[in-house]
Amino acid sequence: MNNTIHIKKYPNRRLYDTDKSAYVTLQDVSGLISDGHRVEVTDVKTGEDVTAFILTQIIMNKAKEANSLLPVSLLHLVIRYGDTLLHDFFDTHLEQTMENYLEYRRSMDHQLQTYLEMGMDLSTLAKKTFKEMDPMGFFSSTFGNKDEKK
Repeated sequence: MNNTIHIKKYPNRRLYDTDKSAYVTLQDVSGLISDGHRVEVTDVKTGEDVTAFILTQIIMNKAKEANSLLPVSLLHLVIRYGDTLLHDFFDTHLEQTMENYLEYRRSMDHQLQTYLEMGMDLSTLAKKTFKEMDPMGFFSSTFGNKDEKK
């Protein structure tokens, strides 16, 4: 199954999904990516791959809505070292770093869920045990009323 959706970008800034034969918005493209698809965007006039430009546009729109996406200090570094040092880092390490973080987060979520489920089971077990057990039974049988034993 090919998970890549091909989109054409027309000079009037319209985007056309060739798989669905329909025009789409940046928000639609963002939704496709959120659903796990990859997109490739080609400029119809020049044939140039403009995927990075479109994806950057989507990120910038989200940053505008949230009034922040990346820390200001990182943005300064991107501007200062843009095409040299950071380009190499983004190209070779950032994707792997993000994937490692997401895997670590999934693992921690799974462990926490497991612990919570165990806690729920232990809690249920403890409730059953306390119901079946007479906590004062030992004391009443050992130190109970001497008159009752006669």
